[in-house]
Amino acid sequence: MAYTLANLQDDIRNYTEVDSSVLSNGILNTIIKNAVDNRFYATSNLQSGNRYVTIPSDLRFIRYLQLTDSSGNQVFLEKRDTSFMAEYYNTPGTQSGLPKYYANWDANYWVVAPTPDSTNLITMAYTKQPDSITASPGSTQGTYTSNKYQDLLLYASLVETYGYLKGPADMVQYYEQAYSKAANSYSIEQQGRRRRDEWQDGVVRSTMKSESPSKY
Repeated sequence: MAYTLANLQDDIRNYTEVDSSVLSNGILNTIIKNAVDNRFYATSNLQSGNRYVTIPSDLRFIRYLQLTDSSGNQVFLEKRDTSFMAEYYNTPGTQSGLPKYYANWDANYWVVAPTPDSTNLITMAYTKQPDSITASPGSTQGTYTSNKYQDLLLYASLVETYGYLKGPADMVQYYEQAYSKAANSYSIEQQGRRRRDEWQDGVVRSTMKSESPSKY
């Protein structure tokens, strides 16, 4: 049975045996919203001579960055901190070429090194906050997760709830294990072992822009 927001709120209170005087709708909405992430990809072309790429506005955290070189090979970039990149670009004789590293530049941009010497496709794999049933409290349509993966949503919410309540460690552990099993099932589908090839159409994609903020 698909979850509505009201159903999920009731189940969380029933499982934890804590009523609305502690777990108000507002508190539960925040817990539910923070419970589950979704995986997304953003793609762009690194331009020759431009080391900056915009960060997707909906990014929650990065999983990896990958380049496709001129021969079609896929190359994973290594993450470095900003100080490493600053030192790299301040070193005399720094050459341009196929990027090997990436780092945060500011709230809007990543920086790569070395500076690209050709146009290369770059793919960012990241997680974002998915559509949440808390966005439309009165709706009965739900979301993909609440309609298809109710156990994933419930267990993730219970882990967050027990953390908020500072509940018993054994209960937190129990629901973390239950969530891990549900998440594994979800991950298998998203990777295409049951349904389709993730690289082709198993995840949502967006487009990044290559731009130039203030430079070193």
